[in-house]
Amino acid sequence: MLQLKSIGTPLVLALALFTLAGCDQAEKSAQQMLDQAAETAKQAIDKTNDAAQQALNEAIGGDGEKSSKPADGEDKTQDI
Repeated sequence: MLQLKSIGTPLVLALALFTLAGCDQAEKSAQQMLDQAAETAKQAIDKTNDAAQQALNEAIGGDGEKSSKPADGEDKTQDI
């Protein structure tokens, strides 16, 4: 009986250490997956933003034409 107790305690401690090491590895893996998911989401948002900007530019006829019109409107308002 004494031998079983003397083997049991180190065995329990070893199992606890392996469990903690496994949890640490699982946490690292989960963090890597979250980082990868965040990067993928960022890329999707950037692509959506680019597509929306392009659609908007096509709808208004380009950047240069639209940006000069408000300046003309401001000049007319100041004259009044």
